Amino acid sequence: MEWLVTALTVVLLVFVATGVVPIVATGYQFLAIPFHAFKNDYRKTKPYLPRVAVVVPAWNEGAVIGASIDRLMKLDYPIESLRIYVVDDASTDNTPDVVLSKAAMYPGSVFHLRRDKGGEGKAHTLNHGIGVVLKDDWMQALLIMDADVIYEATSLRRMTRHLADENVGAVTAYIREGSSDKNYLTRFIGMEYVLAQVAARRAQNVLGALACLAGGAQLHSRRNLEDLGGRIDTTSLAEDTITTFETQISGKRVVFEPHAIVLAEEPQLIASLWKQRLRWARGNVQVTSRYKKLWFRPSKLHNLGGLSFGIFWFSILWLPVAMVLSSIGLIGLLLLHSDLAAIVFRITWILAACVYVYTIGLAVQLDGSTGRRSWREAILFPGLVSIVVMLTAFFPGLLDEKLPALFGWHISDSGHFWWTLFVYCWISLSMVGAWLARAVEATWIGKLLTPLLIYLVGYGPLLCAVTVDSYIKEARHVEAKWDKTEKTGRVLG
Repeated sequence: MEWLVTALTVVLLVFVATGVVPIVATGYQFLAIPFHAFKNDYRKTKPYLPRVAVVVPAWNEGAVIGASIDRLMKLDYPIESLRIYVVDDASTDNTPDVVLSKAAMYPGSVFHLRRDKGGEGKAHTLNHGIGVVLKDDWMQALLIMDADVIYEATSLRRMTRHLADENVGAVTAYIREGSSDKNYLTRFIGMEYVLAQVAARRAQNVLGALACLAGGAQLHSRRNLEDLGGRIDTTSLAEDTITTFETQISGKRVVFEPHAIVLAEEPQLIASLWKQRLRWARGNVQVTSRYKKLWFRPSKLHNLGGLSFGIFWFSILWLPVAMVLSSIGLIGLLLLHSDLAAIVFRITWILAACVYVYTIGLAVQLDGSTGRRSWREAILFPGLVSIVVMLTAFFPGLLDEKLPALFGWHISDSGHFWWTLFVYCWISLSMVGAWLARAVEATWIGKLLTPLLIYLVGYGPLLCAVTVDSYIKEARHVEAKWDKTEKTGRVLG
């Protein structure tokens, strides 16, 4: 019987260790960021102003497309080297009128391309425009962008300089949350973008493998586009990620330019965010399956098959699984009355706390303006309850023994047990809390209660809950439909 307990203990420890992997991977990735000061692509850049064709897919974007075109025409870029092709995906609003008015305002620079059959998805719309611009030799570089984003004046110039290096096939920019009327959710998204782009993509630059070209800001050399077959993949919800992978698999580099800033309008409601991120998450599941022969297989042409990139990719994709396994491991050790439960719990959460402080501290320095606006969201990114759990790991007995004793309260043994069980379960329960926040949002009390719930359970668990939903949708083979996020023109000008 003793051997069975020993074997079960080992299995449970492996489960807990699975939950530690994403923490270590995040810490490792963020430790690479300072090296971007030394290992980067800037030495190979030089002023380079190719003729750029901008392809903008648009379906019912009348509220935003006009401002986006105006800002493109005001870029610090030679006007004679810039052409804007708006691909109207059979819009039913005033999108055609707005674009045609801009074409009259900027003759020879703005073009309206109409698709009679719409609704096939972003990739099909893009391919219509790409096919047009590839018919002549004018275009030297292609910029793919979204209809609602606003490019800062120097952004395109900062991106094109990387194409001076023939080994670079594509460049992406920093998509910054730019809504003029920010709420708690857009501030969380702002911090997420700092962590996932300004920080993490810098690390990916260092390690030589980029996960994804931002859908709203991807610049391709003509040669790269032609090598891709002159088309964007239409078989997945993650056409931008597939384009990123295929570019690198062919041996060309993909570069993130953190100083090219593009402002985007982001959802203010969890329901809208969920729809958007579910599409992204399902796309990543599809990409993972599509490139199953690539993972952890090093190649001389690219670093996508390297150990580091594979760990980063799967630590995010399978993070919810790791969270659940970690909880099972801790609970199992607790029920076995093993002293290891408390030890591995403290190690796991102390490590998580150290990585949390380091990553958030670094992120707010990389984008100070977002950090100042979103300081509450930066602090509470993992959720207030998770911060309390971290304190429990650092100071055992603080909340269930020492603080109650100050008020003369006594916690029974069963009370200690249930508190410990809650703490060990929390990493998984936080995702349930995120699902609850989504459900509550549609009720009469949602406006007040939903932000409170997200501050309590954390924004990170909300994204993990979306990932779980993507597992379910993929497993059930639910139709993979491309749903655009409605935009209303809230981006700062």
